[in-house]
Amino acid sequence: MNFLKAEWRKLAIINYEVSPEILEKYLPQGTELDFYNGKCYVSVVGFMFLNTKLLGMSIPFYRDFEEVNLRFYVKKKEKNTWKRGVVFIKEIVPKWALSFIANSFYKENYKTMPMKNLIHQEDSELKVQYSWKDKGWHSIEVIADSEALPMESNSEFEFITEHYYGFTKRDSKTSEYEVCHPKWEYYPVKSYQLDIEFRSIYGKDFEFLNDQEPISVMLAEGSEIEVKVKKYII
Repeated sequence: MNFLKAEWRKLAIINYEVSPEILEKYLPQGTELDFYNGKCYVSVVGFMFLNTKLLGMSIPFYRDFEEVNLRFYVKKKEKNTWKRGVVFIKEIVPKWALSFIANSFYKENYKTMPMKNLIHQEDSELKVQYSWKDKGWHSIEVIADSEALPMESNSEFEFITEHYYGFTKRDSKTSEYEVCHPKWEYYPVKSYQLDIEFRSIYGKDFEFLNDQEPISVMLAEGSEIEVKVKKYII
């Protein structure tokens, strides 16, 4: 059963290498960290939620909005198959009702903050910026070629974007939900700019990111998506 249908578009993805020990306390029971070429990743991801429908219904004033999240990558073995997914440290959205629904139904860590976006294409260049306000404004900005390219097999981009499950830890319980979408195209990134105070937004565990350069920066076109109803697995 589909809980939510929407489009995720213009995903700005800022990737950092992180020590696995930092993430261990956030791991849902039954999952383990997923690595790419021996490296453990966390990502700041900003994107647009568009044409959102909840349980098949479109809700006025809640169709289109920004989201910025901090996430890391895990996998869970089920029978002889690996399910690859993400765990969210925090998800930021601009409307209180969005946080209430997500926290109530999916037990995620959504927070409500003022947000804005800028998406602009001129000639062969695409600019995407997402901003959110805590005590002050934070932002991520990516400038890329405007022509999207197909995903390359076994690439870092494939690893980051091809995690189709969300796993949530709440006390001793783990829940799982599936996110369905086709493979995404990407825009070659030319430059980026970050203004994030990680400690104030994500806590002391992630303060080190203030002084660390990203391992990579990506811009994905995105697609229509479907989020299935969650289930408890442990």
